[in-house]
Amino acid sequence: MVDPEALWREALYGPGGFFTRGAVPADHFCTAPLVGPELAEALLVLLDRVDSALGRPDRIDFVDVGAGGGELSASVRSLAPPHLARRLVVTAVDVGPARSLPGVVWTSEPPRSVRGLLVGHEWLDAIPCPLVEGPCDDPWLARWWPVRAGERAEVGEPRDRAWADAVSRVAAGAALAVDYGHVLADRAAGRYAAGTFAAYRGGRRVEPVFDGSCDLTAHVALDACGAAAGGGFALVSQRDALAALGLTGAPGAAGRVDPADWLASAERASRIAELRAVGGLGSFGWLLHGVGVPVSSLLPPLPPWRP
Repeated sequence: MVDPEALWREALYGPGGFFTRGAVPADHFCTAPLVGPELAEALLVLLDRVDSALGRPDRIDFVDVGAGGGELSASVRSLAPPHLARRLVVTAVDVGPARSLPGVVWTSEPPRSVRGLLVGHEWLDAIPCPLVEGPCDDPWLARWWPVRAGERAEVGEPRDRAWADAVSRVAAGAALAVDYGHVLADRAAGRYAAGTFAAYRGGRRVEPVFDGSCDLTAHVALDACGAAAGGGFALVSQRDALAALGLTGAPGAAGRVDPADWLASAERASRIAELRAVGGLGSFGWLLHGVGVPVSSLLPPLPPWRP
């Protein structure tokens, strides 16, 4: 019997897999770290709040799980303000070939103990999981994704385990998953009756094949991941989270500043608008866990995420 999850895993992480042979997101689609430095800037604000809550320790970690080409890690390292930079250890975690990035430690496994901020940016969607057509007798589906006859779904239990493991590695600080996904109310209402399994190659969505030639992905049940990891957490939209971290993006008024400065300001505002766009990157979910740190000290109360 063919096991789609095993085929998916082999296609991404096997000897000739999409990721193990060195493919990176930049080759196939645009992700938030590729838009510009603004996401890294926002995460540094979040890291600074974590650092403050931990009492400004001698060492503060930033761990980028599923680092891809390392763009986010490199930006965080280069943009860190002096009061963080001198204590900051940036670790990029990915199964692909190690990359030489100034000031960044590259590894294939997350550190055992993190004191600071661990981020999984578009990581969970690349974790293979069972693909089913319902109805199915599966405990995870019974709780998190009621499937009717003829409907398709992805069993998110492997993502739950992966995220719970990642959060467990944070000794003190916070863990943040950023991904596109869905919540129980919409799954139960049949909004995702066709499932979300998809493939991308060369900037286009293509028919999924399991030969290692394309990125295979599916949306993430972030509410289930949050429950699996436990503890205090918030699930909010990227649009709201970025605003709470100071990224609103209004350019200066024309004629009041140097034209070159105004142009730079307008370009920055455009990039922030892309990161916060409803129906686009702004609709990503931010799943934020505090470990020994109240989530309320990192982000103010925000509307619950509904993609």
